[in-house]
Amino acid sequence: MLGKYIRLIIAVVLCSAAAFLFVNGLVGWGVTALIVAAFFILFHFKNESNLLAFYFIRKSKFDKADAILSKTKNPEKMIKSQEAYYYYLNGLILSQKHQTSKAEKSLKKALSTGLRMKNDQAMAKLNLAGIYLSQRNKKLATYYIKETKKLDKRKLLSAQIKEIEAMMKRI
Repeated sequence: MLGKYIRLIIAVVLCSAAAFLFVNGLVGWGVTALIVAAFFILFHFKNESNLLAFYFIRKSKFDKADAILSKTKNPEKMIKSQEAYYYYLNGLILSQKHQTSKAEKSLKKALSTGLRMKNDQAMAKLNLAGIYLSQRNKKLATYYIKETKKLDKRKLLSAQIKEIEAMMKRI
């Protein structure tokens, strides 16, 4: 994992090399250099370990996703949005492994750091509601369910919300 500013420096060098190649008539090599520079810029904003972990979580391979995320030593050095998604993914993995106290800390850290998408915020709050429900803290579970309903505008999580509400009635 390259440093957050080294990627941008490499991208700038590649763009200037591409300009030099275009001026000298080597258009194919110039286009290739621009494409490689675009990858460095993309990975500046989207961390490659987070992208791989997202992929494995979608495939329900939580052990592989955990192995990828565990290679990240200093998530604090990431861009804030990358850091938030690192903690979000870590919280999802920990909740699947039934490590509720660690998952709660990770999900709260992700929310406080700043998840960008409303769906991801809703999912994090839904997981927190489930964690608090498993701890029999009905008051906090109710709070996070209400927050999830506010954020879930497209009703993608309505089935999970109803399931947690049904469990809350049993307690």
